Amino acid sequence: MKILVTGAAGFIGSHVAEAFLSRGHTVMGIDDLSSGREANIPKGIEFHRLDIRSLACAQKILEWKPQGIAHLAAQIDVRKSVADPVLDGDINVLGTIRVLQSAMAAGTQKVVFSSTGGAIYGEQDVFPAPESHACRPVSPYGTSKYCAEQYLGYFKRAGGPDYIALRYSNVYGPRQDPHGEAGVVAIFCQKMLSGQAPMIFGDGSQTRDFVNVKDVARANVLAMVSELQGLFNIGTGIETNVSTLAAILARKIGFKGTATHESPRKGEQQRSVVDPSLAEQKLGWLSTLSIEQGLEETVEYFREVIGH
Repeated sequence: MKILVTGAAGFIGSHVAEAFLSRGHTVMGIDDLSSGREANIPKGIEFHRLDIRSLACAQKILEWKPQGIAHLAAQIDVRKSVADPVLDGDINVLGTIRVLQSAMAAGTQKVVFSSTGGAIYGEQDVFPAPESHACRPVSPYGTSKYCAEQYLGYFKRAGGPDYIALRYSNVYGPRQDPHGEAGVVAIFCQKMLSGQAPMIFGDGSQTRDFVNVKDVARANVLAMVSELQGLFNIGTGIETNVSTLAAILARKIGFKGTATHESPRKGEQQRSVVDPSLAEQKLGWLSTLSIEQGLEETVEYFREVIGH
């Protein structure tokens, strides 16, 4: 297949582009490099530095006519979305609409959209949350992703491409930016490897469902080739609190210090864990890397990057 990956220079997008490439697909990547890095772009893909909101991007999609689009380009920081909800909506909602308009005009058959599990459900009623859980996002970021999902449905009903929205839990792994993205694993790794105490917002009892980026990339491949449509959670179904995460990383890194604590941040929830059983039943997807295995690999990556 000819597959376009938006956000191909980003943390998750670069892994997704690699996954498609390794399976013999022809891949084109688009990224405006506002947060993505050129070093992340996989060798062997055609790459264009473009903003998904631009006319030039729309023209490129129409010209290349991808059979599938993995749409990952987004504003992904919950804190930034709270500080600037207009920018968040502009990229995540209007940007998605423009990509979908172009996909429809180009005759694209399938769009796989990177959504969010944690932020879209808000404070959960049940743990882990199934796809049928009420969506009550507590941040503009979660709201924008929910809105974008609705546009996927609209464009399909209007004669546009089939779609699957993958609702990720907290993705971690190599290439995550400890400075530019909201990734606690990357931030803790960078701090501890540099001999600095990590900062925990709140008391550390807040939980997240940490899923490895390689498993997420594989979910994108399975979703793209599937004939199914709809919403699928992509996570482990296992809660890990932030204090436990810090302790595991400290042990693997050999960090002897103690984490500091600050007040909880606005827009972030206390507990977040998704139920991935539908993805297992329908897509044949299951997370394969335990958090211990995934963190080991992630620590080694950051050790090489930071040089410790």
